[in-house]
Amino acid sequence: MKRYCQSLTLRDDPEMVKQYIEVHSHVWPEVIDGQHEVGILQMQIYALGNTLFMIVDTVDEFDWERDMARLATLPRQAEWEAYVSTFQGCDPNATSAEKWQMMTQIFDSEK
Repeated sequence: MKRYCQSLTLRDDPEMVKQYIEVHSHVWPEVIDGQHEVGILQMQIYALGNTLFMIVDTVDEFDWERDMARLATLPRQAEWEAYVSTFQGCDPNATSAEKWQMMTQIFDSEK
């Protein structure tokens, strides 16, 4: 299994943050199906104020650039990205890779 961690900053608006969190309690089934189709086993998002932290666990063969590009072509993915971009503090035309910043692991208690 591979793990990727990313961060994103939402708009600095408590009501927008609240709405973003609510939206994620009802993610469209096609979005989750698409994630599984490209090899994402599990995705979690945590929030602290308007800062988000996402953990993505994938199959070993997962290639971030290749498989995320494929995900973007699957049903309703572009529509979902456009919808949630209204809450995000970045260019609404930015790709997911431009919005979410990949983080570097600096500690692992198992190593």
